[in-house]
Amino acid sequence: MKNYKVITPLFPTYAQARAMIKAVKGYPVKSVRNMITAIHEQTGTPQNPVDWSEPHIWIAERLTGLDAEIAQQIWESDDHVLNPRHSYGSYMFINNFGLMGCNDEGDWEPTAKGQGFLNDDDLIIRELDDQEGLIQLLELLARREQAKRGELLPEWQAFLHQYSKFASMSSVKTTLHARLYNLVERGLVSREGVSYQITDAGRKWLGMALPECKTDPRKELLEAVKRYNQQQKELLREQIVSMNPYKFEHLIAQLLEAMGYEQVEVTKASGDKGVDVVGKVQVGITTITEVVQVKRMQNNITRPYIDQLRGALPYHKAIRGTLITTSKFAAKCAEAAMFPGAAPITLIDGERLLELLIENNVGIRRSNAVELLDVDLQLFDELEME
Repeated sequence: MKNYKVITPLFPTYAQARAMIKAVKGYPVKSVRNMITAIHEQTGTPQNPVDWSEPHIWIAERLTGLDAEIAQQIWESDDHVLNPRHSYGSYMFINNFGLMGCNDEGDWEPTAKGQGFLNDDDLIIRELDDQEGLIQLLELLARREQAKRGELLPEWQAFLHQYSKFASMSSVKTTLHARLYNLVERGLVSREGVSYQITDAGRKWLGMALPECKTDPRKELLEAVKRYNQQQKELLREQIVSMNPYKFEHLIAQLLEAMGYEQVEVTKASGDKGVDVVGKVQVGITTITEVVQVKRMQNNITRPYIDQLRGALPYHKAIRGTLITTSKFAAKCAEAAMFPGAAPITLIDGERLLELLIENNVGIRRSNAVELLDVDLQLFDELEME
C-alpha cells in the first residue's frame, strides 16, 4: 500500500500543534472532540455571521461546562497562539502522527513521539516535515531566488498528484498556503509582499534533512517544460518589441477577435484621433464600442496619452477605451484611467499583453507532443480494501 504524504488538510503551524498538546493534556479525547463539535455547530448565516476573532469573549458566551474549560485552556496556552475555533487542524495533525494517546484512565497524554515533538527533537521534526511535504516545498524554493505562490503551484500540484490524495485545485492551493505559513512561522522561509524566499536557516535545515532523494523524472520533465515555455515567452516579447508598428496594430486586432470582440477594425493612419483599433464587445445585454490605442515604445506611458484617448471616444461613439503598450505606465496613470465621472480607460502594459496573447493563443502555438501517464495508485488501494 502506498505511503501517502501531505495528509493533514487543515495543516497547523507547529507552535499551534504544541499549544494544543499542552492544553488538552489530561482531558479525555472524547471531551476534546465534543468541544470541537460544539464550536463547529455554531455556523451562523450570511446575514448574521459568527465572529470568532475574540476568544476571550465568545468562549464564555457560546460554550459551557467542559467545552468552555478546554477551549479556554487552548486559548491561554503558549500566549494565545491557537484560536480554539481553528483547533481541528491541530487535532487531526496530532492524531495522524500519533503525538498523543490515551492512558489507562482514558485521558489524552503525549506519546514518546509527542514529547519529542514538544521538545523540538530534530529527528521527529524532520520526519513530520517529510511526511507533510515541507521538505519538498523547501527544495522548490531553494531553486529560486524568490517565488510567488502561483509560481510554485504547478510543481506542488505534480508532487501532490504523485504522493497525496489531494487532487482538486482548491486543495492544492490550500495545502500549499498552509505549509508556506508553517515554514514562515518557523523562520525557514521569509515573506515579502506576495513573494516567498528560503532563508539561510531554511537552507541549513534542508541540507541536514532527508536522506537521498530519488530522481523524479516527472518533476524534471515539468521543470524542462517550464524553462522552455519561459524561453518562448521571451522570444514572443522580442518579436513584439521589434515588429513594424502597423503590423503591431493588426496583432492587437487579432487579439481582440480572439477575446470575443466583433467588427474589429484597424483604423486608417490619419483622421482617427489617435485611435488604432476599434471593436464592439458584449457587456451584459448591451453591445458597446471600445477604442484601443497601441504604443510600441520603450519609454513609460504618461497621463497625456490617457487624456488623448479619452478625448477621442465621442468621435468613435465609444464609451470606454483601452491603452496598450509594450513598456509600462508612469505613476498616477492608474488613477487617471479610472478618474471618477470620466470614461474608463483600461491600461495593459507589456507583461499583461504577453499574458493575454498566450491565454488567447495569439502569436503562439500549443503543442500536445508530451503525454504523461500516471498510475492511479489510489484505485489499487481501494481495490485492496474491498
